[in-house]
Amino acid sequence: MPEAKTTTREPGAEGPLSGVRVVELAGIGPGPFAAMLLADLGADVVRVDRPGGPGLGIDPARDVTNRNKRSVVVDLKAPDGPARVLDLAERADVLIEGYRPGVAERLGVGPGDCHARNPRLVYGRMTGWGQEGPLARRAGHDIGYIALTGTLGMIGAPGEPPAVPANLLGDYAGGSLYLVVGILAALHHARANGTGQVVDAAIVDGTAHLSAMIHGMLAAGSWQDRRGANLLDGGCPFYGTYETADGRHMAVGALEPRFYAEFMRLLGLTDLAPARDDMTRWPELRAAVAARFKTRTRDAWTAVFTDSDACTAPVLSLREAPHHPHLAARSTFTDHDGLTQPAPAPRFSATPTAVRTGPALPGDGAESVTRDWDLPREPGPSPASLPNPAVHNPQ
Repeated sequence: MPEAKTTTREPGAEGPLSGVRVVELAGIGPGPFAAMLLADLGADVVRVDRPGGPGLGIDPARDVTNRNKRSVVVDLKAPDGPARVLDLAERADVLIEGYRPGVAERLGVGPGDCHARNPRLVYGRMTGWGQEGPLARRAGHDIGYIALTGTLGMIGAPGEPPAVPANLLGDYAGGSLYLVVGILAALHHARANGTGQVVDAAIVDGTAHLSAMIHGMLAAGSWQDRRGANLLDGGCPFYGTYETADGRHMAVGALEPRFYAEFMRLLGLTDLAPARDDMTRWPELRAAVAARFKTRTRDAWTAVFTDSDACTAPVLSLREAPHHPHLAARSTFTDHDGLTQPAPAPRFSATPTAVRTGPALPGDGAESVTRDWDLPREPGPSPASLPNPAVHNPQ
């Protein structure tokens, strides 16, 4: 299959957020991802790392969520630490932090401190539970946040424990993307009115918001409040996954009648097509579809459904995905300095984006940031490794 293409930086192509300055107080999970998205869009993102790093156990040179950024190291517990962050905030348009509620204030870099220096600043707060509520100060992770929203309970087969969707649903969809939407909206407001504000992005809020359509279906009586019993959760035999002869899988999404007809024709089960409209026959239909998929390998079935509107696709692994002909043709993945990674998204006709630099190593942008942001010259940070000032509510 074709190799993933390398995206090169076009002269003058700065992205739609060119000129926007962002300060990211280092954390893990959705905060760094949100800052990466802003950086991908052209913002000048300066990550404030703590001495010793975040302790994730990942090689910083391979942490793609730190691409397109620069890094400075600041010890927020040192006497001059908060002042150095406030110097950055004074010159920034946006600040992102992911501490537990109250921690940034105790460190001297909370919204009040930052807005005293820069009233136009958009102060983005990324947490799991939000800034208030009974659980606001409790530690947590993606899986717990999505558990309470009802979304985790929707995922998986009936009679089995809920399936864990990595940390994509909570951290990144319900967290990072909502933080970025909030930041961009608040940035628009700040530019129009001259005043910044605080964006409280809680993963529980964003994840709950993602289930809006499902709640509407539930209220209308067209969604059952249990797993594997609905049109879009695997309960439907023509919307789900099936194992193939080689132990791999195909994904089927043939919902509309004409797509379903094409799917059944290519599968060779046209005689069973009427079972679509009779839910009492769905178990029979599922068993027949499963048995047919088991007769060939995944790649053989992929060839059968290629160039059709049967809405059926192979389930690829992370390493396979960049080499799929469609994704390779679109350069959906890119290779930068030998590191294969998703390319920036979405795409822009006038202000194209790209991976400009690899992951920022802690402190490697100190000189350039001081020069470009016209910062006061400060002595270097202490080499001592200090613990994270916010015991993990990682968001």
